Amino acid sequence: MTRFALMTIRDRTAGFAGAFFALLFAAALVCACGVLLETGLRGQVRPERYAGTPVLVAGDQNVRETIKKDKGDGEVKTKVKAKPLSERAWVPASLADRLAGVSGVRSVVAEVTFPVHSGGATFTGHGWESAKLTPFTLREGRTPEAAGEAVADAASGLSVGARITVEAAGAYRVVGVTAEALESERTLFFGTAEAHRLAGLLAGRADDRVSAIGVFPEGDLATVLRGVNAVLDGSGALTYTGVERGAVEFLDAEKARVKLISLGGALGGTSLLVAILVVVGTFALSIQQRQREIALLRAVAATPRQIRKMLGGEALIIGLVAGISGAALGVGLAFWLRSRFVDLGAMPPNLDLVLSPFPVFAALGATVLAAWAAARLSARRTVRIRPVEALGEAALRPAGLPWGRLTAGLLCVGGAITLTLVLSTLSSEAASSPVTMLTALVWTTAVALLGPVVARVAVAVLGAPMRAFRVGGHLAAANLRAGTARLAAVVTPLSLMVAMTCTILFVQTTMGHAAQEQARAGTRADLVLGPRVPEAAADAVRKVPGVTAVTEVLRTSVRVGLAKYGAQGVTPAGLTSTVDLDVREGSLDRMGSGTLALSGNAAAGLDASVGDRVALTLGDGTPATLTVVAVYARGLGFADVTLPHDLVAAHVDDPLARTVFVAAPSVDRAAVAAALRDHPGVRVLDRVEAVVTPANAEVNYVAMGLIIAFTAIAVVNTIAMATCDRSRELALLRLVGATRRQIMRTLRWETSVALLVAVALGTGVASVTLSAFSAGMTGSATPYVPPVTYLAIVAAVAALALTATVLPARMVLRARPADVIGARE
Repeated sequence: MTRFALMTIRDRTAGFAGAFFALLFAAALVCACGVLLETGLRGQVRPERYAGTPVLVAGDQNVRETIKKDKGDGEVKTKVKAKPLSERAWVPASLADRLAGVSGVRSVVAEVTFPVHSGGATFTGHGWESAKLTPFTLREGRTPEAAGEAVADAASGLSVGARITVEAAGAYRVVGVTAEALESERTLFFGTAEAHRLAGLLAGRADDRVSAIGVFPEGDLATVLRGVNAVLDGSGALTYTGVERGAVEFLDAEKARVKLISLGGALGGTSLLVAILVVVGTFALSIQQRQREIALLRAVAATPRQIRKMLGGEALIIGLVAGISGAALGVGLAFWLRSRFVDLGAMPPNLDLVLSPFPVFAALGATVLAAWAAARLSARRTVRIRPVEALGEAALRPAGLPWGRLTAGLLCVGGAITLTLVLSTLSSEAASSPVTMLTALVWTTAVALLGPVVARVAVAVLGAPMRAFRVGGHLAAANLRAGTARLAAVVTPLSLMVAMTCTILFVQTTMGHAAQEQARAGTRADLVLGPRVPEAAADAVRKVPGVTAVTEVLRTSVRVGLAKYGAQGVTPAGLTSTVDLDVREGSLDRMGSGTLALSGNAAAGLDASVGDRVALTLGDGTPATLTVVAVYARGLGFADVTLPHDLVAAHVDDPLARTVFVAAPSVDRAAVAAALRDHPGVRVLDRVEAVVTPANAEVNYVAMGLIIAFTAIAVVNTIAMATCDRSRELALLRLVGATRRQIMRTLRWETSVALLVAVALGTGVASVTLSAFSAGMTGSATPYVPPVTYLAIVAAVAALALTATVLPARMVLRARPADVIGARE
């Protein structure tokens, strides 16, 4: 039967094209997701800044937690889990002197790293003594010596003699330019003393802390490492060599790897489920189109086993060819995704993709297995009929729904209801995001399985009004009543596209709108200043007569155990005059040293209430135990954890207040502007812009947009296949007197009905899913759906469906009806 399968594919190329393209894009998606997942698991970041440093000593950039599990036989299994910090962990400067005394160490270089903002440009600042870590050399000029001097890198665009004004630090003259430049950042070097002063001012670090220490051995590296590690024992610092140095240089690399793991896994799983749903539907339609052919084979004594073997062989051949081609396409797609993520700042440019055979084989195996299973499942009923019933079965397709399919559909409904209830209880984005997509998919799968029943109900409801429209509506109603299986096959991908697109887009709008509403309602300040406000500027505003409160706000994140929470550092004095967090328990008036406030979601997750002590890890890895003084409701608009500003400022990489809230009910804005004349970079912000930090929604849009694109291809694929299959039917209509215009009008009626049903089902699936998501995340079961965006989705789906119907139909109608009838006989 394998030879017969090859002959069938050769003679029915057009019929198998739909299944091939569905499998091709499925393989591409799965392979691309596999590459991202493997990069997250095994990817390494090349060092740039520390490329010339054999051994690097720096702080542990992870929070670690030891988990003990009793195996039941008296043996306790210990496992250490780690999660990345959000800020740089610094180490004591005194370690440099101790490391210099290690046998085999030629020299050590301690360095400080701090952000430098000048106008609209951002640099990374260092002391000139650390130039040898790369190394940097001078192209022109000299090294910085005085406090007001700096050296710029070759890519800065600055020349010797230029002046640069550093926010919160003053003006500097460029006295030298390096011959080198880093690909990922622009660099400024200062004198050693000035660099340490700026590190304390611009990075909130005291003189006894450094960001890293470079160790240059002159003896055996392994021996030197043993001596260095002995000195570091108990200090909290670690040694980094080889590509490990890149993780210290690029702190976002570890977060990017974690993001790639979660994104690749979630996107890959979702892609695979969508692919299975689409491929099963495509094969079902393909086999439905061949029922007459299969019936003839059964009538001439072909056994069910032979038919299954033939269909399975066809699927394996198509799956193999599509899988190989799709896997190659998927590698290119992975590179495109990487470039987009780098452009969006979600992935460092030095994190290269990891390419191995595993994603290719996974995509190929998944494609072949999906094709084979789809073909076998789709043909299950067809090959079981008896030879004497075969032609009758093909001539008059049964209207009943098989019990197995009905049972599976009802089970999916039950599973979807369970997932919906679970989703409505999830209040963290990390937990709810994968469940949201799975809920929408399970609901759509239920719709696909119960599609014929839904189609019959839709035809019964819409058939009567359609018959009032003479030829086109009457013919469309009759065709739909006779072809409910075909209608169901078309409705499935359409409803899937509507449901997935609405879910992906409106999850983001729901969260963003809820955060904006909370921010808008919770901001009491008369003025909001930003985007980076030095302490001197905040103090100047405080001295303006009539200003009653100035609240400096810093954003960071903290970890409780390994759980991550967004946090804000605020000035406690006068906090309730500028911000209303909607306190439900306790009071913000008690905010001060050694205290914190929690959002309701964070308090529930930590099982904490007012008066409890919470042990947490600050952004740079510093542990702190604080007392809860308040629980508030507006965590989305502000942050889940609120800490004293001074505590946060000492443990973030950029302590310049991101925003400042000013309570000045009777003060002229001009008076505040006058107080800020020495700080030209500070401006008045929109209140919502100042509070709400936009989530990196673009990354999710790019990733999940691929699934939407794949679903759109499936829509076009399925409708085009369904239309082309009707060539004989359309030819008969023309032979009995129907015109091309009447036939096209009939097809548009049928497509409109399919669209109406699909939009209703897809909107229903999305509404149920989004309502559950919104109830868990925002406390309200009403998601935010921008009407214009929703109408644009419906219009796009309608355009795809009508185009996929009209174009194939016009091609079919070009042929002479008699030729079509003869060819099909």
